[in-house]
Amino acid sequence: MTTETAKKKWLIFSENDTPNRRNLKKLIVLVVAFILILVATNPSILFFLSEEAKDAVREGYNSLFGDVDQITGVVRINWVSIFKIIIIILVMLIVQVLMKLILDNVKPKTSKGASIISMLKSFGGYAVVVIGVIWGLSAIGINLSTIFASIGIVALIIGFAAESLIEDIVVGIFLVFEDEFNVGDIIEYNGFRGTVTSIGVRLTSIEDAGGNVKLVNNSDLRNILNRSRTHSNAICDIPISYGADLAATEEVLKGIAEKMPGKYPDLFREAPQYMGVQALDASSVNLRFMAKVHEKDIYTGARTMYREFKIGMDEANIEIPFQQVVVHHAD
Repeated sequence: MTTETAKKKWLIFSENDTPNRRNLKKLIVLVVAFILILVATNPSILFFLSEEAKDAVREGYNSLFGDVDQITGVVRINWVSIFKIIIIILVMLIVQVLMKLILDNVKPKTSKGASIISMLKSFGGYAVVVIGVIWGLSAIGINLSTIFASIGIVALIIGFAAESLIEDIVVGIFLVFEDEFNVGDIIEYNGFRGTVTSIGVRLTSIEDAGGNVKLVNNSDLRNILNRSRTHSNAICDIPISYGADLAATEEVLKGIAEKMPGKYPDLFREAPQYMGVQALDASSVNLRFMAKVHEKDIYTGARTMYREFKIGMDEANIEIPFQQVVVHHAD
């Protein structure tokens, strides 16, 4: 084993570690550092040491880093405050889980209600963290009123730095209450077409048909095309051969189309409409049909029409052309 290999083997954070292992090691390092600082600044919590030993620890730390009492006078770090923080964390986790449980079991009847529930979930998560931090700081003796009273300049700086965050929050609220789009709507954003799966305080999640999820800052959601507001048109172009009787074929296809709403009532609002001859291709005459469907069914509607027309044309012995190549032999 070379010296370089040995060094890598004993490194705390190895390049070959998985993210979970690295996070676990970081957590261990942070916990050890916290315990060392806690013990050094509060030797009284070492209940198994005698008072003389505790005084020796305090004096040794004072000789290296200064007066420990100045730290403990500002921040009360002892077993009581530690238990308070643990209780606060547990309470906040209980509140968060309870809130999530309640909101997950609310079944809104409209997409607007689903959007409000999504926003409440996101807002509730941030609120729990903020309240927990403020409560925890007060538990260890930090005077928050003094901090808030003297935070004017800092707040101004943070306000400028967090301008985009504030804009995301404000725009997100307006998106929900102005009903521009809701959870479950299909929208297009910069060429990305997908279903809105959640509207949060900062981000909106859009999932396309392939399962790809795009997260967009609320403040960037401009020039959105909401395809769920009105009906969409499923297009189906049926090719027939040049030798087929056009008028007779049109009547057969119209008859097939009229039966589709009865067979697929959840898919077609009405019978697909015959739009006429769409194109005269090299080997076929293309006839176009268009059906009004929900945006989420636009591709399913087209596939269903192709299937029904193919079955009906086979039964009516109407030829569907295929590309042909004519070869001439020179004498």
